[in-house]
Amino acid sequence: MMRDAFTGCGTALVTPFARGGALDEAAVRRLARRQIDAGIHFLVPCGTTGETPTLTPAERIRVVEIVVDEAGGRVPVLAGAGGYNTHEVIEAALAMARAGADGILSVAPYYSKPTQEGLFQHYQAIASAVPLPIVVYNVPGRTGCNVEVSTVARLTAIRNIAGVKEASGNVTQMCELCRAVPSSFLVLAGDDALTLPVMSIGGRGIISVVANEVPAQMVRMVERAEAGDFGGARTLHQELLPLMQVNFIESSPIPVKAAMAMMGLIDEVYRLPLVPPSQASRERIGTVLRELGLPAGAAAARA
Repeated sequence: MMRDAFTGCGTALVTPFARGGALDEAAVRRLARRQIDAGIHFLVPCGTTGETPTLTPAERIRVVEIVVDEAGGRVPVLAGAGGYNTHEVIEAALAMARAGADGILSVAPYYSKPTQEGLFQHYQAIASAVPLPIVVYNVPGRTGCNVEVSTVARLTAIRNIAGVKEASGNVTQMCELCRAVPSSFLVLAGDDALTLPVMSIGGRGIISVVANEVPAQMVRMVERAEAGDFGGARTLHQELLPLMQVNFIESSPIPVKAAMAMMGLIDEVYRLPLVPPSQASRERIGTVLRELGLPAGAAAARA
């Protein structure tokens, strides 16, 4: 699988649960199909938006198996496999490869706060053991450590480290990153609202939360940016910005799952420690959905 497979708009898929709390396999399949039918460029199961820390290893593999099966080779699958134990991350990534994933999205080690040399050796070890493209996931607001530009630049020399999902929120760092890495190395936005700024400086797309709700619109926005039509892309960006923002009114993926439930796409079920949004947040989410002309009632028909 070539690294360019993971350009454009990829969706960081939510993980739907049934009312009793079990994995809702039918809904996983239905959501993947909805994304593919909308023209999404690649799918990203078992990331942050998928509540992955609450899934068992067997559930993570099963989610990826279902998404891979539903994709049927029509779009690539970039499966999440990260953590703070390098050996366990390698085992998880190899399991994702056996499940049919085309690449691995690996979040930086959290809690342990490794040095930059530790981060480099962590990703080097994963890349040496896993025969798939690896996308580094930098999200210091969740992990407690930042994969610095100099470290990413070092990692570009490793053949199957294909790119980075940059979710630091630091636009200056993103500018420095795009300047420091080869043009063949993928820089993907990790925040929906920063998709256009990142693409304007050389980024190749987005791993998106909002595409769970509006995949076709995000695809159009990214494709316009890829084609150099930043005016057209900006119009869509401005239209979708309130939804991009409300998805983070509380810890993600709480708001996006609440919105999808309002749209009739999933049952609104979370696993602790995540809980449903407050009533004030719920009302704000519903208002934004209605402003975009999206169904926002509990009785909305499922897609």
